[in-house]
Amino acid sequence: MSQAPATTGGGNRAIGKWWIMRRLSQLGILGLFLLGPLGGVWVVTGNLNSSLTLKTLPLTDPLYLLQMLAAGHMPYQTAWIGAAIVLVFYLLLGGRVFCGWVCPMNIVTDSAAWLRARLRIKGGVRIPRKLRLWVLGGMLVLTAISGTLAWELVNPVSMLHRGLIFGMGWGWLIILAIFLFDVFGSQRAWCGHLCPVGAFYGLLGKASPVHVSAEKRAACNDCMDCFAVCPEPQVITPPLRGAAKGVGPLINDVDCSKCGRCIDVCGKDVFRFRIALANRAADAADASPNN
Repeated sequence: MSQAPATTGGGNRAIGKWWIMRRLSQLGILGLFLLGPLGGVWVVTGNLNSSLTLKTLPLTDPLYLLQMLAAGHMPYQTAWIGAAIVLVFYLLLGGRVFCGWVCPMNIVTDSAAWLRARLRIKGGVRIPRKLRLWVLGGMLVLTAISGTLAWELVNPVSMLHRGLIFGMGWGWLIILAIFLFDVFGSQRAWCGHLCPVGAFYGLLGKASPVHVSAEKRAACNDCMDCFAVCPEPQVITPPLRGAAKGVGPLINDVDCSKCGRCIDVCGKDVFRFRIALANRAADAADASPNN
């Protein structure tokens, strides 16, 4: 499924190169996990919570490690090493890259957004975006009180990933409920407002040097296509509209998943990926009278 197509900007690239690359990333990661159970080729063992690549490289979800600590369990040394590797990776690229490029639930919620757009459903339940931070905090408190990894019993992210590999069972009901709520209840409710996993990885993105930049914002014709496809449209406004206020073109909001939707859909090629070290150069170019 793709996001809704462009409307007035002339781009009309609902399925562009970044959409294709994201899907290849998500399906490729899942495929590596499936090679073992389905083909007997064990490149990666485990799941998104904890895995071992080529029997050598440990990778551990830092949030999973945090849950273990909150529950009073002491992780093995390999879990610490794996969590450190993953932590550094997302500190460099931005935590919510996980949401846009790795998480299998992204395919589910993108499909729900596509169907919602096709059905032309407007409005719905209003959910504060900060609620996912409260869900994250509550989940850790519950883990500490119960002494168990309670969240993992209902976590649709790990549940979907494990289910596709080992069999889902009743877990499909949770995935279906999220899909239907995203379609009929509230636009992008799960990823944008409720998911504590996304909230956690968003917190890791503050120091990331990788950003989407509205580098050619002077060329923007206000078609609103980027706002229509962006899962977190509130992150676009400051860099896109902030030239008069001295706001740089980099989208440095931690909620940005660096999905590239805005790049794919923009008919004026306003957006592109940038390294934060190039911010001054981008600002100077943006302020040039030739732009």
